[in-house]
Amino acid sequence: MNLMGLITTLKDFATMDVDTLFAAKQQLVGLDIGSRAIKMVQIKELKGKYFLQKFGIKPLEPEVIVDGTVMDAGRVIDAIKELIQEQGIKVKHVALSVSGHAVIVKKINLPQTPDDQMEAKVKEAAEQYIPFDINEVNLDWFILNPAETTEDGQTQMAVLLVAAKKDKVNELTEIARGAGLIPKVLDVDAFAIENMYGINYETKPEELTALVNVGASVMNVNIVKGNVSVFTRDIAVGGHRYAEALQRDLGVTAEEAEAAQQGKLKEGLDATTVKGIIDGINAEVASEIARTIDYFKSIGADAGDVTKIMLCGGCAKVAGLVEQLTERMGVPVEVANPFNQVDIAQGGFDQAALAEVAPQVAVGVGLAIRTMGDR
Repeated sequence: MNLMGLITTLKDFATMDVDTLFAAKQQLVGLDIGSRAIKMVQIKELKGKYFLQKFGIKPLEPEVIVDGTVMDAGRVIDAIKELIQEQGIKVKHVALSVSGHAVIVKKINLPQTPDDQMEAKVKEAAEQYIPFDINEVNLDWFILNPAETTEDGQTQMAVLLVAAKKDKVNELTEIARGAGLIPKVLDVDAFAIENMYGINYETKPEELTALVNVGASVMNVNIVKGNVSVFTRDIAVGGHRYAEALQRDLGVTAEEAEAAQQGKLKEGLDATTVKGIIDGINAEVASEIARTIDYFKSIGADAGDVTKIMLCGGCAKVAGLVEQLTERMGVPVEVANPFNQVDIAQGGFDQAALAEVAPQVAVGVGLAIRTMGDR
């Protein structure tokens, strides 16, 4: 399922090699550049089935990417090159994604507009909704409903507007090019998660599900109705909160805090104290998710009761988070498996090792199932 998220198109991404965008569909490698790790995923689709071909994760030191900002592009490029070599990845075309303050996603209503006038109409509307200089962003859109009836009985187009800051787009593409890769698709983290969910889990048309990706520096919340996004929000809360709290309260190094977060305690650390710190951050994360879902329920026609929450990202498996969120929201909470319906047997992968890191690569899987020319 590749419903949306192509915010880089022929019309507005001059830095991309787009000569073949309208050619036959071609396989892409998903390249997820996260604050704490680089993930590369290559998946083959054959007659509606998906097969994992290549997969790798390369951790990054905390100072390399800080709060989503690349501080040392050279080290990121080196990490990508190492992954390419270690995993034997031959495909050069990649799909990338953005999230956080660099991207704005908003549902808007427009008068019914002919296709040849949509670009001008969207740009005009974007100037009202985008809090950036319109010349500093790449714009794209997806028509959710070409004939939606508004509360006053008017018929309008429901359009999903997406804007990504050009400096972030350029940063990502230059990193990919520096590693010898050719960027072809730029997606949004929340939509990549949606695509991952769509190929792995059955959906019901009227069911509202919150897809929550808890990354190192940003948490993405995408509420989908059936298999269509109806609300997204990025929150500047992520896994770094756990490490920061552990460092501050225990006086340990960043590496020791990361280990403690995973249950690997250095000698002298009290397990009960560590659990108390982690539980406190779990409460913060659960509160942010609950507030976001409550806000969604208050805003209009698509709103309703979320009946299920799917967690993914590097912090999805933090001890106690699922339990706290379940208690807070009163609905089932599950850690998503991005390989739930992806065949991993043919690639000879260590299934136990893959299961351990699976939630971290949800964005990468969502990107890897993109193809050039899809929408």
